[in-house]
Amino acid sequence: MKKIQRALLDWYDQHRRPLPWRDNTDPYRVLVSEVMLQQTRAETVGPYFERWTTRFPTVEALAEADQEEVLGLWSGLGYYSRARNLHRTAMIVCDRNGGRIPDTAEALRELPGIGEYTAGAVASIAFGRCEPAVDGNARRVLARLFDLEAPTPSELRQLAGGLVANDRPGDFNQALMELGARVCRPRSPECQSCPLQAPCLSHARGTVDLRPARRPRTSIPTYAIGTAVIVSTTDRALLTRRPENGLLGGMWEYPGLQVDQDEEPIAAAARAIRELFGDIAVESWSDGGELTEITHTFSHRRHLYRAFGFRISDEPVPDLSSTDWTDARWCSADALAELPLSAAQRKLAQIVAAIETTGAEAPC
Repeated sequence: MKKIQRALLDWYDQHRRPLPWRDNTDPYRVLVSEVMLQQTRAETVGPYFERWTTRFPTVEALAEADQEEVLGLWSGLGYYSRARNLHRTAMIVCDRNGGRIPDTAEALRELPGIGEYTAGAVASIAFGRCEPAVDGNARRVLARLFDLEAPTPSELRQLAGGLVANDRPGDFNQALMELGARVCRPRSPECQSCPLQAPCLSHARGTVDLRPARRPRTSIPTYAIGTAVIVSTTDRALLTRRPENGLLGGMWEYPGLQVDQDEEPIAAAARAIRELFGDIAVESWSDGGELTEITHTFSHRRHLYRAFGFRISDEPVPDLSSTDWTDARWCSADALAELPLSAAQRKLAQIVAAIETTGAEAPC
């Protein structure tokens, strides 16, 4: 075990990437980076981390922030429950612990959205606790190192726990993940450059490409969403806010409803308008045709947004009582840019803005 620790740490000292969260192991910064890194590549996280820690440099600053601003800064990073949970965690830490991030994995796991991996990563990197942290990259390294076809999470945590270096647990965990990201890749691993080639059982047995066994792909259902781009006579568009709990919770969107069986997408968009305004008169400004189609894939489902343009007189107040939306606003282009929108909704807003700029089938 000592040889594995030494070889991996020596490699890490020479080859680790200069990621922005590695130059400062302040517990709050470590927590933010680890939450952002859940299900997201380090290259993507970098700019978000920089913007976030500039705007919310301390846990107190985050706790005092408005959720809409929190979601706005997270917009485009995906998995928005992570942002809501991080915000809740900041408020809990400030309310109950005087702004101090818990320093043990057990205490960290009690906070919203923090599981085994994140708790182990924060405890080891920020506080020097000898805790394992097994993400997808580390899972792959361990499965190959010990030639395991389908290791369980508990087996991997036990193996990783036996490997963690007592003197540098945080660096060891990061080194294991770094090795998986850059050398021990899913396809075309660079075994000749791996510091763990000698003790790697999969390399010795010729099973590297088979470890770990690939999980069977499951089909993801696709749901069409009839989406209404509703523009008033003052050139402002109506945006609605989703309920806080659930998919894209708290995010803003052009109102839309799932297309029922045997229903046309434009009919679903019109149905969304009726839910908001009753039988108020509207006029299509896309001549019954679609403005655009945008596809976005979540972890468990795929949305196909079918967008249609509608013009409405004045700016009537929507009735949200019989809808799932929690708020609504008439927004100018500048105001809309400040709202927290998902990647798909942001793309739709850009397309609508381009149509208005060129005057092609413009609403006014």
